[in-house]
Amino acid sequence: MIRLAQFGLEGFESDDLWNCVTCNTCVLNCPRGVEIIDVIRSMRMMMNETGSIPPSLKIPLGSVASRGNPWSGDTKERSKWAEDLKVKEFGQEVEYLYFTCCTQAYDPRNQRAGRALLRILQGGGVDFGLLREKEKCCGDAIRKMGGEEAFLRLAEENIRAFNDKGVQRIITASPHCYNTFVKEYPEFGGRYHVWHHTQLLLELLEKGRINPAIKMEKRVTYHDPCYLGRHNGIYEPAREVLKAIPGLELVEMERNRSDSLCCGGGGGGLWRELPAEERFSVLRVEEASRTGAEIIAAACPYCISMLEDALRTTGKTGEIKVKDISEIVLESLEL
Repeated sequence: MIRLAQFGLEGFESDDLWNCVTCNTCVLNCPRGVEIIDVIRSMRMMMNETGSIPPSLKIPLGSVASRGNPWSGDTKERSKWAEDLKVKEFGQEVEYLYFTCCTQAYDPRNQRAGRALLRILQGGGVDFGLLREKEKCCGDAIRKMGGEEAFLRLAEENIRAFNDKGVQRIITASPHCYNTFVKEYPEFGGRYHVWHHTQLLLELLEKGRINPAIKMEKRVTYHDPCYLGRHNGIYEPAREVLKAIPGLELVEMERNRSDSLCCGGGGGGLWRELPAEERFSVLRVEEASRTGAEIIAAACPYCISMLEDALRTTGKTGEIKVKDISEIVLESLEL
């Protein structure tokens, strides 16, 4: 396929190249240890250079170039979702930077999850701040779509902003941002201590800084995000947090942890238009429904968007809900 791309042979523009959602299943199961996602990314880079990419992906790539985010959002409104919480601006005296995923910054559904998390952090006495319009997209999805130049520019600008402000510790609710900061930014001089919010929530619980006291008589199933689980081996913090909520019954889907089914949002999948029968998120909602769960607990903005869409597609919005771990925890706290 790479040779076909290099020669520009007709037919290489097939959608097959863009079906990969970078879930990392193939990499973990490859007997020869081939980093297949890197191969796919390289081929997509070649197609980007010729402009032969799906029309739906040209929109986020163009938006990143002009606005620094894939959602055509106003840069000055990047932190507007948190205005009512009066979060301070990050400075060298602040312990943690809270880095906002673009999807959380501009998508109303994910903004609710973000506000729930910030309320918990404030209630737990966590010292954190925002960079507001000084931060850009982390670049994860853009790089996986083949926009290497755009990714390098985003990484350079973010690392400069982080270092200028003295950032050492980062909290993020996005496994995609987490993976980018932990595994990709160090190559360009950006080395930071990074927490996914499920890890920090577990720390707050173990230290007694938050105390779930309100009983929640709900059956909940947890959906493992690919970029938290298969990419980084983080499976248990979210489960331990959920188990700490009184009355909550945690049930597992048939495919969980390293065998979990991807929501389909990675690698640009969040922006692609696919028939319902081809969407991983629809299959995942059906799987969750078979557990008898009333809530699908998620820990990724992409997963929330994809699973919410799948609920509407399958007509199950009245049967089961999708909630971020933070939203579930907040309901159990007396804040």
